[in-house]
Amino acid sequence: MPLTRSLADSTVVITGASSGIGTATAYALARRGAAVVLAARSEPALRQVAQRCRQVGGQALVVPTDVTELESVRRLADQAAAEFGRIDAWVNNAAVSAVGLFDEIPVAEFRRVLEVNLLGAVHGFKAALPYLDAAGGGVLINNASVLAEVAMPYQSAYNATKHGIRGLADTVRQELRVTGRGQISVCTVLPASIDTPFFRHSGNHSGRELVPPPPIYPPEVVAETIVRLLRRPRREAYAGGAARLLGLQWRLAPALMERTLGWYAHRTQFGPGARFDSSGNVFQPDANARQDGGWHGRRRQLVRMTAAFGLAAAGTAVGTLAAISRRSRADR
Repeated sequence: MPLTRSLADSTVVITGASSGIGTATAYALARRGAAVVLAARSEPALRQVAQRCRQVGGQALVVPTDVTELESVRRLADQAAAEFGRIDAWVNNAAVSAVGLFDEIPVAEFRRVLEVNLLGAVHGFKAALPYLDAAGGGVLINNASVLAEVAMPYQSAYNATKHGIRGLADTVRQELRVTGRGQISVCTVLPASIDTPFFRHSGNHSGRELVPPPPIYPPEVVAETIVRLLRRPRREAYAGGAARLLGLQWRLAPALMERTLGWYAHRTQFGPGARFDSSGNVFQPDANARQDGGWHGRRRQLVRMTAAFGLAAAGTAVGTLAAISRRSRADR
């Protein structure tokens, strides 16, 4: 079910709110008059975001939070409810990544990515559900990425966590229904490549500059998808047409798309510059309250790359139908 109150009357908690999609979502909700509770590790960045939220018409509370610590996330929920009287929605958005070949990513970084992305979502569920229940219903949204459905090379830790978040959301949704708590909606967002600081902040063990594979969409695309889910929840929603196409192709011909997307990502997610090994923001926050990552020039490729994905989808469908036809004739 949708929010029990209008957005202008609602309290929404957002983790990972100090940059990128979290920041864009906070601004989108604040413009609609919502009270936003901003959580991340970087308090200075959160305060910048809060100031802007108030300027555009919303209320904002800053709560520095490490989502890997359950008690920290529970304090976030407690402070949100104490300040605004209730929690109507919760957005699990905090995420980090360590990029490189699986056998080159340090185990400590791999573990930390799991703790932030997947365990952070678990902690969000644990903290949010009692308050959503007490409010008479609400919406819990998980930012899971299209990599919850498909996979890309050099992103093993991130892929694993996003697949895990999707499975977690599906299971909790089932449990809420069978225990009579269907008034709480659990939604999963599957964005395509988004122009955020995420790619500059990631841990990087590839030896090369990390860039978002085109087509690249602005973070506002995801923010508006989240707003729509708050108003009209559904199980899953893609953000960016390329994400929908990738998901369709993967379902039609998973083996073919695994090879194709592996080839594509190998050639498009690295720039010309060399990079020294770095853990990025995996352990230390470096958020700067920016929504975008400065990839504007690469957005010019969006139309032609989306068209290319469309042609690939058509080719995948034709190839799949042809294979089914051949098998059918062989079975006669």
